[in-house]
Amino acid sequence: MAKHTSPLDLTSKQREALEGLLRASKTPQSLIPRIQIVMHSADGLSPPEVAKTLGVSRPTVYRWRARFQELGVDGLADAPRSGQPRKLTQGQIQAVLQATVERIPRESTHWSVRLMAEYADLTTWQVRQIWQAAGLKPHRLKTFKISNDPNFAEKVIDVVGLYMNPPHNALILSVDEKTQIQALDRTQPQLPMKPGQIERRTHDYKRNGTTNLYAAFNILTGEVMGRTTKRHRSKEFLDFLRQIDRSTPKELDLHLILDNSSTHKTQEVRQWLEARPRFKLHFTPTSASWLNAVESWFSSLERRAIHRGVFTSVEDLRREIHRIINEHNALSAKPFRWTQSAEVILEAVNRAKQL
Repeated sequence: MAKHTSPLDLTSKQREALEGLLRASKTPQSLIPRIQIVMHSADGLSPPEVAKTLGVSRPTVYRWRARFQELGVDGLADAPRSGQPRKLTQGQIQAVLQATVERIPRESTHWSVRLMAEYADLTTWQVRQIWQAAGLKPHRLKTFKISNDPNFAEKVIDVVGLYMNPPHNALILSVDEKTQIQALDRTQPQLPMKPGQIERRTHDYKRNGTTNLYAAFNILTGEVMGRTTKRHRSKEFLDFLRQIDRSTPKELDLHLILDNSSTHKTQEVRQWLEARPRFKLHFTPTSASWLNAVESWFSSLERRAIHRGVFTSVEDLRREIHRIINEHNALSAKPFRWTQSAEVILEAVNRAKQL
């Protein structure tokens, strides 16, 4: 049987308050239909008529009518919810921050949101908010190595000086080798990407040999000169130097930024360089590969051509590497910009040593 419900009686003060809430821009949207239910009911509409007018269910109309009759205008707001309070005390926040940076959970090597929530008796949402506000990311880990090179400062100043103030009538080439690049083939054909499904490939692979890549990155243009080799010896490095010599204008000095590999310092290499004074070598500090600009290009090569590549032979891999170099030089090359001064780098390293 249908319920027979009399119209709601509103005092002038209650109607004024409800109309004020409807006009206010800061009134929560969830409150609007509840106010409309009360006002339509006060205007004489039955609960079924109110439900049809507002597009809500009849139980919803009865519920908010009853809440209003019991508690007035305040009854239309959300009732307090059970569980953890939304507001955190400063003591709770400090306890989470201190535990995050000073303690290690017994069942793990690092904190997770769930573990911290259990330890601090908070919700996972609250833990996330605390960590986000403090910039803490316990799940992430970065690697580092501080150079112990006794000439670290001098080498940093030398190399950064080339990047930020390159000499006139000269080319600045960042030179390095990427060794043992594997020609990997998958045991089964890859499944292509399609709507709703990412590209897929088998986890196992076939090894088809390796190659080595010597590269010279021109910081003034962003172009790359490359040479692939079967072996990684002083002989191959010297052959690459000869390639650089043939491929660059003879009237320009060549400043080469290199790491401290033993293949760069053999007697044969030194003798060859002594006969060509336009070659000037600048060595990065030990354990400071990040200072060599070509390393960032190697990372790009790995992402774009090697990691997801499928190579049935070493020759196939070499062709792809040289194709990517040509495409880079034609379409993507741009001048290299170094922004950190030598002073900033040295200060950061000194701070790290004091930790």
